[in-house]
Amino acid sequence: MKQLLTSIIALLLAFVLTGCYNSHRSHRNILPSVVVPDDSATVTASMDSAAIKRYNDSLRFLSEHHYHENYNFVVRQDSLALIRQQPEEVVSMMPTDSFYVYRHEPLVVADIRIMPTDSIDSVWVSVARDQFTFGWIHESSLLPAVDPDDPISQFITLFSDMHVLLFLIVISILVAIYVVRSILQKRSHIVHFNDIPTVYPTVLTLIVATAATLYASIQLFAPDMWRHFYFNPTLNPFSVPTILMLFLILVWAILIVGLACVEVVRQTLHSGEALLYLLSLGGVCAVDYIVFSITTLYYIGYILLIAYFWFAIRAYLRNSHYRYYCGKCGAPMHEKGRCSRCGALNE
Repeated sequence: MKQLLTSIIALLLAFVLTGCYNSHRSHRNILPSVVVPDDSATVTASMDSAAIKRYNDSLRFLSEHHYHENYNFVVRQDSLALIRQQPEEVVSMMPTDSFYVYRHEPLVVADIRIMPTDSIDSVWVSVARDQFTFGWIHESSLLPAVDPDDPISQFITLFSDMHVLLFLIVISILVAIYVVRSILQKRSHIVHFNDIPTVYPTVLTLIVATAATLYASIQLFAPDMWRHFYFNPTLNPFSVPTILMLFLILVWAILIVGLACVEVVRQTLHSGEALLYLLSLGGVCAVDYIVFSITTLYYIGYILLIAYFWFAIRAYLRNSHYRYYCGKCGAPMHEKGRCSRCGALNE
């Protein structure tokens, strides 16, 4: 109970601290900053009709595309070709010249132009690598090749990468083999089957499963909301819509409960067995993420989540009852044999 109270207090402190997190990145000194005022009525009152139209178009573009002039990107692909000439020259099939920017180089949106006559993509974006290097590119070619210059956005991109998914699948297969081996031998500790006397691992797996289900639900029912979060991320759960707030709370809970798991496992098991248990726990969480994030896209995940809660809680209640205690250190034991904490043999 003391550890649970400590975790709750740490989680609340994390929420308070993230309230100070500034999700608006400071722009590089390549272009003059563009500020969108909060009071649009005051701004439009001082503009002529042409300026008002440009202002409204900028707001409309921002709401639909989620980025704007002076927005910072980082090149993700090995190279990206930019055109030196204006979009009108490209559309008119005039001769053009191009140059390349490369992986990890910063880009700032310098201008955005709509070309309705372009059959490929009507949105052209001018990006600047520095004060003297500008180039134009279709938005449809730009966005897949860059990431927002924000560590949260880049982490989302990394975690959505196919290579990471394949890596998680491999881990899931290894965990499945380990689970079968543990069940057959009835000696190795693993969450849900031969668990240690603490609720934290079970809670962690349930939080991961719920977060994966919610993550897939956002992509399924509110993709534009997720896209806006991707371009304008924040760690503060109280500055986003309700469904995103719940998701961020679950992410913070994974971090807090995960740290609690490490501490409890370290105190309960020997170093080698503790490491093996934590690796298997991470593998179970990887399985949960893959299964629930994929099956939820086909609406099966909701039923599986209910069944998983029933299975996990039932398994915890079954494993939390101990018939024996170690004669040397007093650690609870399901059956006679070697103690997992001190290694003493109990007959």
